[in-house]
Amino acid sequence: MATIQWFPGHMSKARRQVQENIKFVDFVTILVDARLPISSQNPMLTKIVGDKPKLLILNKADLADPIITKEWRSYFEGQGVKTLAINSKEQSTVKKVTEAAKSLMADKIIRQKERGIQIETLRTMIIGIPNAGKSTLMNRLAGKKIAVVGNKPGVTKGQQWLKTNKDLEILDTPGILWPKFEDEVVALKLALTGAIKDQLLPLDEVTIFGLNYFKQFYPEALKHRFKQINLEEEAPEIIISMTQKLGFRDDYDRFYSLFIKDIRDGKLGRYSLDKVGDLDGND
Repeated sequence: MATIQWFPGHMSKARRQVQENIKFVDFVTILVDARLPISSQNPMLTKIVGDKPKLLILNKADLADPIITKEWRSYFEGQGVKTLAINSKEQSTVKKVTEAAKSLMADKIIRQKERGIQIETLRTMIIGIPNAGKSTLMNRLAGKKIAVVGNKPGVTKGQQWLKTNKDLEILDTPGILWPKFEDEVVALKLALTGAIKDQLLPLDEVTIFGLNYFKQFYPEALKHRFKQINLEEEAPEIIISMTQKLGFRDDYDRFYSLFIKDIRDGKLGRYSLDKVGDLDGND
């Protein structure tokens, strides 16, 4: 597969804005997809953030494998990164994020208090890749619809300061992808979860990747969703047979779209595409 390149102009502008505005925030909130906590982190943004205090939020935790999410939280906390796993649609999100922010900045708040400075509002910047759920999180924190929500990458294109409550003030940024994906597997994971536009990768490749992954790690989910599936077959054979069994005749594109949508909508259950054991130095 060729190197994938996708870097719209507004993302280049947003990257510059992140660099310019990072000095105005107390800490950075990095929002990732809980199903792929490493693959959905932008290495370019990680470099910009540097040593700034950071809160890592594993969003869409309700769609991720809970056992693996727990392992990721332990891993990141072990790296000294304050980590929170949430479903940003839940009412409890505001309390969880606010408490995590206060815990992260506790030392600074105490130091400032000793100097006679009362920090009433913590300022943060939310950064992440497209479709990680930033707009949904912003709306939840603000208690009203202030950000455009869409289940496709690249919906948010501007930056805005938002007062969520007396404790938090947030600078929103558009989802920013890195200029190119040299790792084919990362690109396929992002495509399967909808972080990059469907036109960027052939749907047959994304479907084959998804089928092989679920055959290896979540075979029961495949059997539950597609009763007639034969897991003894190779992925291309499964595509041919399931397309016919579902009454789609030779319209394989229809099966690709159904399969990918089912995965994104959670109809194959909770799953994680990144595993702690896959990291270098972990077995």
